[in-house]
Amino acid sequence: MTAHQPWSIERIATALDNPALVQRFLGEINRAPVESADPDVPDFLQVFGKWQSVAERLDATRQQTDEAKAAEATGEPIPGERIDVAEKVQDAAARHRARGAA
Repeated sequence: MTAHQPWSIERIATALDNPALVQRFLGEINRAPVESADPDVPDFLQVFGKWQSVAERLDATRQQTDEAKAAEATGEPIPGERIDVAEKVQDAAARHRARGAA
């Protein structure tokens, strides 16, 4: 999907790219009232906005993954910020071992 295409129900469903997510989205959007006087019942635009946000994050993640794969295939450094948590994980494992957990 290109960023300049407007979001629609079809575009969101395509971006979700998972049958279970698509069914959940379609179920929610089909049950959403155009307007809701009840604050506990999201209206159509709230449901649409929620799923648009999910679809946007999935699109961004797919794009980052594609860029990382392309960089790795050509031997270039993988773009983006990395956080090395190896030491944190090793410390947590040591604490668990000290308590006899693992």
